[in-house]
Amino acid sequence: MPSVQRRLVAATALAAALAPLNSTMLSVAIHPIGTAFASADADVTRALVTSYLIGSIVMQAPGGLLADRLGHRRVVVLGQIGFALGSSLALASTSLWMLVVARVAMATAGAFIVPGATALLRAEVPPAQRGRAFGLFGASMALAATIGPPLGGLVTTAFGWRAVFAINLVVLPISALLAGAAPSVARSERRAMPFDWRGAALFAVALASLVIGAGRGGVMHPRWLGLGVATLVAFVFAERSHASPIVDLSLLRTRAFLASGLVIALHNLTMYSVLFELPAMVRAVLHVDASTSGRLLLAMMAPMVVAGPISGRLVDAIGARVVAATGAAIALAGMIVLLLVPLRSIASPVPALVVLGIGFGLSSAPSQSAAMSAVAIERSGVAAGMLSTMRYLGGVVGTLVVGATLRTDAGIDVALRGHRHALTVFVVALAAAVVSASALPRSGSSRGS
Repeated sequence: MPSVQRRLVAATALAAALAPLNSTMLSVAIHPIGTAFASADADVTRALVTSYLIGSIVMQAPGGLLADRLGHRRVVVLGQIGFALGSSLALASTSLWMLVVARVAMATAGAFIVPGATALLRAEVPPAQRGRAFGLFGASMALAATIGPPLGGLVTTAFGWRAVFAINLVVLPISALLAGAAPSVARSERRAMPFDWRGAALFAVALASLVIGAGRGGVMHPRWLGLGVATLVAFVFAERSHASPIVDLSLLRTRAFLASGLVIALHNLTMYSVLFELPAMVRAVLHVDASTSGRLLLAMMAPMVVAGPISGRLVDAIGARVVAATGAAIALAGMIVLLLVPLRSIASPVPALVVLGIGFGLSSAPSQSAAMSAVAIERSGVAAGMLSTMRYLGGVVGTLVVGATLRTDAGIDVALRGHRHALTVFVVALAAAVVSASALPRSGSSRGS
């Protein structure tokens, strides 16, 4: 990969990594923030974590559409500026609600950066090296999510909770400098297209309602879920008549894009569910502390980070289908082992988690590369926004599964039964991911451009 493209990949990966980093990094600063603003930890979590999640999922599709409309680089730059402003506001916050506004601004900025950066890689990196680029891109986001809690704990302990947001102001200039050193090789022009305001409003209400309805900690809210489903149906009908929709449903008729999107959604359904469900089960059954249960997840996340770049190189060498299907099958094997091995010690799930991490890491790059290569450059922003939304929706569905099965307060036997039920659902989901991965094109670049 030429040095100019390496700088571009590094720049986009650094910028996009801020979204997952700020999602997980704040978890260790909840109590200090609550103390500073005289608020309960539960209220701080609902205000800061839920608002960030809703802002992120709601704005992915609009961010992708704006990338096609204004230019991919321009939207990434706008996102970087927005993240800097949001981080600065967070540093200066004098109330919890001021901090909520800052978090929403950062979530919106991140939703501009991720689809814009994904579309930019599709446009700027040639097909023969696209798998490697997406492998590094995906690995950087997984790494950011993994190091978020320990990094947040380190800087919060040393400098206070405001230092969590100062990290963004260090990363952003580095990303901007790298991007400036990587001149564009593809045209990215402003294109006059009507913005789908009606679709954006319906989509925002639908997704926000689904996120709130999914709840956390085993508590679901059926009325919010009903509103989300009803609004989503209205959104689908509204999009069919718009000339430039927020979500271009016609992309789902492209086999490579649909198959890739399903792999991404199904893997995120299982991955984020395990990240939430397994620590809760370990604490309930084995009576370990939160720190110990949290470290357990490194067994899954570390192999993901390592496997991502390897996967990208394999995609460029042997094609997307083989790599994605192999990764999906490995992930399925890991989930089956996790289901069958009794939860008797903190080490019991480690081998299964390692296998899961390898499978997830191998399947990410080929799915992303195949999906983005299956669409024209002028629609790559919308496509990237749709993929990001499908990724988040997978996580929301996984939360619903966990909410329906997790019963850690009803005795160990009931908790273990719910654990097995959840893992059975995840096995089925990963089996479907294997089938979807088998439908990918042999090459990672179906259009070859």
